[in-house]
Amino acid sequence: MNSKISVLDQIISHPVIPVYYNDNSSTCIDIMSSCYDGGIRVFEFTNRGERALENFKLMQKKRNAEYPDLLLGIGTIKTSELAKAYIDLNADFIVSPIVNRELAEVTKQHGVFWIPGCMTPSEIALAEELGATLVKLFPGDVIGISFLKAIKPLFPNLKFMPTGGVDISAENIMGWLQAGVTALGFGSKLFSPPSEIGNDNWLTERCRQIGDIVMSGI
Repeated sequence: MNSKISVLDQIISHPVIPVYYNDNSSTCIDIMSSCYDGGIRVFEFTNRGERALENFKLMQKKRNAEYPDLLLGIGTIKTSELAKAYIDLNADFIVSPIVNRELAEVTKQHGVFWIPGCMTPSEIALAEELGATLVKLFPGDVIGISFLKAIKPLFPNLKFMPTGGVDISAENIMGWLQAGVTALGFGSKLFSPPSEIGNDNWLTERCRQIGDIVMSGI
């Protein structure tokens, strides 16, 4: 299992993080592979359906066989019981939409990197108190870039990652980067196919393009 330090280092080095779920395991594996080919090295699968646990196992098997440098974590974890289930599968990191003391304790106990979701200064302060070093700003499009600019000086030792509604446009990405984020989580907007048809590699190309934008702004 990856150490907390190596996970954070990998996120800092590869700050574009797809956030994805699908009931179909083959689709999940294809999406992960396309993202990997586009330079993605940190991937968040989400616990948002009945097949989440089984699909995660299959994705992990593919990762272990072909993409050993890809971190595969699990998101949408709201209870310590769920966290433990994925920790037992050696998930590389745990992402929550909430701040929860029991989650903090179980991830700390097992040495797994935890990224809590926060929306207010009080939640961010609690996350820091519980040992978080990277905080997910969620939902990112509701909180907004101005919020991050206002609160970031209050938490000089924390790193931030907006997730939820983060747009794939260069303008939006650069706005977040200029506000001081460490990484960006991309959900539905990343996976929406382009209007033009005939390009089977559009997701790989999009990941590569976003990666280029992010690295140019860091």
